[in-house]
Amino acid sequence: MYSQDTRTVLTLDAGGQSFRFSAMRGNSEVVKSIKLIPNVGSLEHCLSTLVDGFAQVNRQLSEPPVAISFAFPGPADYPNGVIGDLPNFPSFKGGVPLKAFLEQKFGLPVFINNDGDLFAYGEALAGFLPYVNRKLEEAGSVRRYSNLIGVTLGTGFGCGVVRGAALHVGDNAAAAEVWCMRAKNLPDCIAEDTVNSSAVIRVYRQEAGDGQSVSSQEVYDIAKGRKEGNRAAALRSFEVLGNSLGDALANILAVVDGLVVVGGGIAQAHDLFMPHAIAAINTTIGRADGSRVPRTELTAYNVEDEQELAKFLQGSPKKATIAGTDISVPYDPVKKAGIGVTKLGDLRAISVGAYSFALHRLDKA
Repeated sequence: MYSQDTRTVLTLDAGGQSFRFSAMRGNSEVVKSIKLIPNVGSLEHCLSTLVDGFAQVNRQLSEPPVAISFAFPGPADYPNGVIGDLPNFPSFKGGVPLKAFLEQKFGLPVFINNDGDLFAYGEALAGFLPYVNRKLEEAGSVRRYSNLIGVTLGTGFGCGVVRGAALHVGDNAAAAEVWCMRAKNLPDCIAEDTVNSSAVIRVYRQEAGDGQSVSSQEVYDIAKGRKEGNRAAALRSFEVLGNSLGDALANILAVVDGLVVVGGGIAQAHDLFMPHAIAAINTTIGRADGSRVPRTELTAYNVEDEQELAKFLQGSPKKATIAGTDISVPYDPVKKAGIGVTKLGDLRAISVGAYSFALHRLDKA
């Protein structure tokens, strides 16, 4: 949408360990990024680091920016730019009006969102969603998608929802907070605890029956046969993750009905967990009378698998007719959801999302 836009927006990748400042124009980074280390225990230092970082980027630009837009950890009231109590930023306890502070310092409109929302928005405008629609067009299909669910799997379970070309924020800036959904295999726990990097490690250690200290990356390497270890346990850990993710996605798809893109550090292991996630979505579920029905009205396809992608693109075209009349309407009775991994990469998707969100809000205003 904004790939040819000439306006510039200041951006930030805010982590607990470092702040990375940059600027975007036409969906591309236009300056050398600046990395600064904040003192998360001092609010004064954190705020001065933010001002210093944006000021350094601003000095690199040949023309003034039109806005500041970035992702920042929650909980937060994102529309009003008030950041709440953050585990990784103890100095923010009690709430900090970060948007108002930066607007006063720079005289620019400031937009703050969470990374899950901006990841989904970036992939919807310039990544996975246009990629799938382009594939459908090349295959001669008339089907097109306009809704996207973006999930990130890493230390947590993030999510964003895009409907049409608009990011769905919610009345309380709490839309798509899927991390607190009930976990399928641990029904007294939140879904996040079964689909993050810690879950991969926990299941591996349980299945392997030892107290070996490993990272989720090492579990993946063991599963792929690149590192010594209990391969069956490693494969099982991604199977459990896939089953849990699929159940969560089935719940989300029942409400949103669109494509799903997966990002985050665990996304690289999609070859191991995605088949199980797809199977969990395409399974059946029981009713009180003992019968079973499909888990969702949709059939999920792994578009990272060539055979699955071919089935997804082919469609199941039919014609609905009324005997004795000339009424005939072509349609596809199979409702489909394509699921795949990020086409932009996490950081670029978030940056594109931040850039596009700012320009969309400015244009709407």
